[in-house]
Amino acid sequence: MDIARPDIKKKKLRRNAVWIVIGVVALAAVAFFVYRLKPAAPPVDASTIWPDTVKRGPLVVQVHGLGTLVPREDSIELIPAQTDATVVRIRVLPGTKVTPDTILMDLADPELEQQLLSAQLALKGAEADYKSLQATLESTLMDKKTAAAQVNADYSQDQLQAQTDKKLYELGVISGLAYSKSKGTADQLTTQHDLSQQQLEVNRKAIEVQLASSQAKIDQAKAQLALYEKQSAALQVKAGISGVLAPLATPVQVGQHVAVGTSVAEVVQLDKLKAALQIAETQAHDIQLGQPAEVDTHNGIVQGHVIRIDPSVVNGTRTVDVSLDGALPPGAVPQLSVDGTIDQERLQDVLYVGRPAFGNPDSTISLFRIDADGKTATRVQVKVGKASVTEIQILNGLKEGDRVILSDMSRYDATDKVRLD
Repeated sequence: MDIARPDIKKKKLRRNAVWIVIGVVALAAVAFFVYRLKPAAPPVDASTIWPDTVKRGPLVVQVHGLGTLVPREDSIELIPAQTDATVVRIRVLPGTKVTPDTILMDLADPELEQQLLSAQLALKGAEADYKSLQATLESTLMDKKTAAAQVNADYSQDQLQAQTDKKLYELGVISGLAYSKSKGTADQLTTQHDLSQQQLEVNRKAIEVQLASSQAKIDQAKAQLALYEKQSAALQVKAGISGVLAPLATPVQVGQHVAVGTSVAEVVQLDKLKAALQIAETQAHDIQLGQPAEVDTHNGIVQGHVIRIDPSVVNGTRTVDVSLDGALPPGAVPQLSVDGTIDQERLQDVLYVGRPAFGNPDSTISLFRIDADGKTATRVQVKVGKASVTEIQILNGLKEGDRVILSDMSRYDATDKVRLD
């Protein structure tokens, strides 16, 4: 017969309750401990990162841009058509080296040929008219000179007679009446002599005026003929300078009619090229005229300096023209792709490091600094200053000798520490 023991049952329940409480407390402690544990640092393949060491020293602030070689304004010879003409022959194609006397193409203008012939005949006619007028005027002048010579002879004779009669009168040989008559005749011829000399002078000036007018017609005919001859010579289009024949935006074709003033050829001097660099607008605001630069033609580096900064922005860039101070390497031609670097400023005794994959100048960025053991890297906030093409200034957050990861670590934005394997 079993005897009921209620006290034993109560002890068992109390013991079970205690174990349950202990279990709950233990589970809570474990959960709290696990919650407080930091996640394990994710691994990073050390061979794929791009590390660099913080250095102290001078830093050249540079900007970089791609561009092309283009002709300088003073190196382009644009050749227009001198008359309305037709292209009958093209002798040289774009890309060919030419000299000043190289004939590029032939034009034809039948109307100009007729005008040239008419101008030649007009000049001959003007010269003939001049000679005819000159002969007529010289004949008239000769008649005037003959008449003047007769008056001069009579004047001289009567002057001599008047002087003789005066002496005779003083001696009492002739009467006063005879002397007065001789003197009156001499005075009259003196007046006629003066008038004849004045008429000769007036006639000479009239001849000069008429011959000058006729000479002006000759000069006009010569100028007209020279113009037509120049236009006729221009029908053989010559390069005018040494260089390379450049392609036109709208090339001319054989058989095409071109109006006067139409560009038919363009020659570029290869020793007068400049680099037109496209610089990001965020970097171009500090560029100044005269700043040194170097241009990589992929066949040599040429030193230069900034000569123009385009004030307008196109597709986020500004065009910066660089004059090339050194000799161009072989193969340098217009439209050749080049790389350009412009020196903006030289900083002395500053901390700097290689430019990271992400991070703008004058901002605060986060970088992973490699720990002393070389096995882990910890995120740090770094304040940066001015940036160059490949380096950036460190203002705060790093010290000389620190090693940081410059490659893209954006996939680890959720963690502050990584493990380098």
